[in-house]
Amino acid sequence: MRILVLGGGVVGVTTAYYLARDGHEVELIDRRNGPALETSFANAGQVSPGYASPWAGPGVPLKALTWLTMRHGPLVVRPVPDPRMWWWLLCMLRNCTPARYARNKALMLPIAQYSRDCLRALREETGITYDERSCGTLQLFRTQRQFDDMAKDAAILNDQGVPFETLDGSACIAAEPGLARSRADIAGGLRLPDDETGDCHVFTTRLASLAAERGVRFSFGIDIQRIIRDGSAVNSVITSQGRKNADAYVVALGSYSSALLKPLGVRIPVYPVKGYSLTASILNDEAAPVSTVMDETYKTAITRLGKRVRIGGTAELAGFDHKLRLSRRRALEHSVGNLFPESCDLKHASFWCGLRPMTPDGPPIVGRTPIDGLYLNTGHGTLGWTMACGSARVLADIIQRRPTDIDVEGLAADRKSTRLNSSHDQR
Repeated sequence: MRILVLGGGVVGVTTAYYLARDGHEVELIDRRNGPALETSFANAGQVSPGYASPWAGPGVPLKALTWLTMRHGPLVVRPVPDPRMWWWLLCMLRNCTPARYARNKALMLPIAQYSRDCLRALREETGITYDERSCGTLQLFRTQRQFDDMAKDAAILNDQGVPFETLDGSACIAAEPGLARSRADIAGGLRLPDDETGDCHVFTTRLASLAAERGVRFSFGIDIQRIIRDGSAVNSVITSQGRKNADAYVVALGSYSSALLKPLGVRIPVYPVKGYSLTASILNDEAAPVSTVMDETYKTAITRLGKRVRIGGTAELAGFDHKLRLSRRRALEHSVGNLFPESCDLKHASFWCGLRPMTPDGPPIVGRTPIDGLYLNTGHGTLGWTMACGSARVLADIIQRRPTDIDVEGLAADRKSTRLNSSHDQR
């Protein structure tokens, strides 16, 4: 089968790789000049199935008011004249109930865990390296209230069979010795020992080379303009270099998926939420993190990548804005400087931002559409790196009409939890 994959981030490249491994003729198209040059370029570096949780949860609306007033708060809303932003926010608020949170988290954990297992198998199969570490994630709580609230998540992890440890302050320091220098109070932590870290851009670039060896054709620097529908099936894709035809088409364009699909009548609840990161060289190995520390107060991920530290965070609703804002840099510097002082060279750190493709309920959108030959692999939010291999493997199985290793029914685009009501769709 000839298949076009639209999108060259980690999700698109892993999809192309697994499809080629199945023997398909695959071409990947992206407007950038290489793989993983947008949202996959400098993300937080986590492969964290244990931390796979919806942003929409009980208490989030009240917490959001606090975050908006904090000096280095993790949430920023910059109103834009886009009805989709407000619709997306309303849908997210609708999912902030205990029942919906538990259901959505239960949908996210299996695909995240499966993806980690697929990544491990891929690593063993290919020998691919990408500054990977398998030292777990430590979710760090600065206050007793945060530590007490963690019990709800721990119960869900326990129900799903996800290994975890609850740690007091001294045990947190034992797991991450650099915290002994912390200027912050540490009430305790939740450690997820099976989580991993790695450089997503390095991984994607090297996997693209492996995919090319399997015959994948990479067409970079090409704008994807529209998909042509002929009745109940896709006919072709129009690009800046002409028309391209295939037997099947996979949309893996992250935040840009919605606009491409809308003219076809396929409406998906994916909206960009901007995140920022700093990448700094390590100055003092003993003062730096061993793996990933999640600063619960500032919602910041501090990740060890070889001789570097990646600090990622912020949820900024501002449409498709790519502006780098100094206030966000200071927020990231505050978090890492407070927990791991003098560990890395913040003065010369590279500053980056990317648009996370978020769904309002949390789970990604993976699978078929009502249009024959058109498939989706998008909406992974902050977990594209975590879920990439599993989502790609699942979609390859669906296209090949094989049974999937996990139940993916809840990842369909038309799931009810993303709607305001049964008659409302995205405008």
